[in-house]
Amino acid sequence: QVQLVESGGGLVQAGGSLRLSCAASGNIISINNMGWYRQGPGKQRELVALKTTDGRTNYVDSVKGRFTISRDNAKNTVYLQMNSLKPEDTAVYYCNAEGVRTDWRSQRKDYWGQGTQVTVSS
Repeated sequence: QVQLVESGGGLVQAGGSLRLSCAASGNIISINNMGWYRQGPGKQRELVALKTTDGRTNYVDSVKGRFTISRDNAKNTVYLQMNSLKPEDTAVYYCNAEGVRTDWRSQRKDYWGQGTQVTVSS
């Protein structure tokens, strides 16, 4: 029932910027954490940025100072502003929502977006 829809990916030259968006839809009561993961070709999926409900953030070292995660709890939407992009940022970026509650009587569940391709050319 819950769906995460990502947008904003594309092709950009090194040094450019992109802004990713991810909106969670469905009968959502609350979400604990929302974040972005990425997986490059032949590489393991890694956490890029995470933002908790109370505003705490985590970034992988390689994007610190370049990427900024933000969240609109009222819209169940998370964003990733990516500046000074590098070719090594090329990957499929996945939105994640952790601890989604759709029913007060049921357990929380995790959901993933379908992924959006980010390609950075040199």
